[in-house]
Amino acid sequence: MAAETDKHLLNEKLNLETAPIDWRDLQLHFARGLTVYVSPELDLVNIAQLMADDNTAAIALLMREGKVGPVSAGMAQQFWAQEQRLWAVVIAPWVLVQPMTTGTDTQ
Repeated sequence: MAAETDKHLLNEKLNLETAPIDWRDLQLHFARGLTVYVSPELDLVNIAQLMADDNTAAIALLMREGKVGPVSAGMAQQFWAQEQRLWAVVIAPWVLVQPMTTGTDTQ
């Protein structure tokens, strides 16, 4: 029961810490190789939870499927050119980013 409570509290914390940000404000993190792309079809908070729980099997599967992984130089250039707004959450040292879908301003 304590583990479920801890998981619930972490989920609430991650939800509260998820915020919109402009890609241009993440350049230092990208330059350090610390930005992680999360496909818009996934729940960003759930992926953050998997990372916080160190669920390497689930993350590895998502990486193989191309749904999660380091932000590539091509993605970074595209985000810059489009002045991309993203959802972001920190799972130190990583910053998980997910492109906002058109017309979306809440998670």
